[in-house]
Amino acid sequence: MREPTMVVDMDSTATSAAVSPPPPPPQALLERLKDYGQEDAFALWDELSPEERDFLVKDIENLDLPRIDRIVRCSFRSQALPVAAIEPVPEQNVSSVEERTMEERERWWNMGLKAISKGKLAVLLLSGGQGTRLGSSDPKGCFNIGLPSGKSLFQLQAERILCVQRLAAQATSEGKVFYYFLKSMCLYFYLTHYPNLSSSPGTGSGGSESIHWYIMTSPFTDDTTRKFFESHKYFGLEADQVTFFQQGTIPCVSKDGRFVMETPYKVAKSPDGNGGVYSALKYSKLLEDMAMRGIKYVDCYGVDNALVRVADPTFLGYFIDKGAAAAAKVVRKAYPQEKVGVFVRRGKGGPLTVVEYSELDSSLASAINQSTGRLRFCWSNVCLHMFTLDFLNQVANSLEKDSVYHLAEKKIPSIHGYTMGYKLEQFIFDAFPYAPSTALFEVLREEEFAPVKNANGSNYDTPDSARLLVLRLHTRWVVAAGGFLTHSVPLYATGVEVSPLCSYTGENLEAICRGRTFHAPCEIAF
Repeated sequence: MREPTMVVDMDSTATSAAVSPPPPPPQALLERLKDYGQEDAFALWDELSPEERDFLVKDIENLDLPRIDRIVRCSFRSQALPVAAIEPVPEQNVSSVEERTMEERERWWNMGLKAISKGKLAVLLLSGGQGTRLGSSDPKGCFNIGLPSGKSLFQLQAERILCVQRLAAQATSEGKVFYYFLKSMCLYFYLTHYPNLSSSPGTGSGGSESIHWYIMTSPFTDDTTRKFFESHKYFGLEADQVTFFQQGTIPCVSKDGRFVMETPYKVAKSPDGNGGVYSALKYSKLLEDMAMRGIKYVDCYGVDNALVRVADPTFLGYFIDKGAAAAAKVVRKAYPQEKVGVFVRRGKGGPLTVVEYSELDSSLASAINQSTGRLRFCWSNVCLHMFTLDFLNQVANSLEKDSVYHLAEKKIPSIHGYTMGYKLEQFIFDAFPYAPSTALFEVLREEEFAPVKNANGSNYDTPDSARLLVLRLHTRWVVAAGGFLTHSVPLYATGVEVSPLCSYTGENLEAICRGRTFHAPCEIAF
């Protein structure tokens, strides 16, 4: 008999040899995840390609697990604690418009300019957000709201800094103002007409210090923001006068505190809120940088306000005069249900803080102060703040120590589709409860608050509404300076734009406007 022939399937053998079990996750990293209850991040390890495994390992190695665990635990615990009752802000904490005298305004203006001329003020811009709701993926500051000049929000703010520098130089030494003014205007002319100029005349202030501009971006806006500034030659500012830094991100978590996986090899993360500026300043060593520059005060604001008075000398002078650790500009709430946060006192004799509109009971929102006739809770937060550098150091350490973040319940993209979970955020106003003293400074919203948050066609806070607020304010300036307007459309729908290089708050316009007629819409510039 013939021996049976053995048939070997070579393809099957090769396949079984190739399908060897994957290497296990790095043991030390897995043990660290187990220590914090996050080992599920490796749940789909066996299904990943070698490249995806490497990506996941690096993603988790880049997380500060002890810090994140502390933040998650403290934030969940804080959410369950009872909240102290709120009281209205005492009247003595607020400088209201009607109570402010011309003498006070002039004194504060001069005090502010003097401090600016000595280099004691820095400007801190919160610019981490994209213009998604505006229909753009670019940073909000790149947005053109449709003014006659076509200037972006970034350019408007940069030119206001240039204008304040000029005013501070003038206040410091009248003899130097023409030098500084001429030099800054020459720089702007050169950069406007010769965009490829490799070097610039510079903006030395002839004896007055420049205002350093710190700009907080996010991982989503950083590169685009830097390139925007570079391509526009920093809008006339010196390149070394501007410092960019990024806010952090933090993992999104499920309702039981576990990481949400955006993909099998990536933890879902989100920016840590505009209050992430405190830890970002701390970890990027920029608080030390400010101290080395001799900075004492920091003007902090959000990017999406077309009327923001960047480096406002009057606000700075008021802040210095009051000797407060923190201050905020406020506007009166327009109506009880307006969707703005308001300043309150937390607990009897407690610190000032901000309560979001969604957290304010409707009966409290509508309550009237019988002695003033105003809403009891009327001082709206519009993200225009002033801090001492000493206080920023204190609050950066205190917020990190307490590690309490707001839990925002959101739909989060995950391997299971969109799942409900939490994004953890801090807000810029989280600093106020730590302040030994806080002063509020009322401003008129038609002069200083033109938010740009929603796309045109929305009911409020659109580029169109912000543009009209700018044009109407500047039209009032021109008329007050003796100018005249002609217009082809109703005046309520148009107006003139005054370049920030000409005027900061309507001052010094007589020589340009008196007896002249301007056809709206147009820009009045040098």
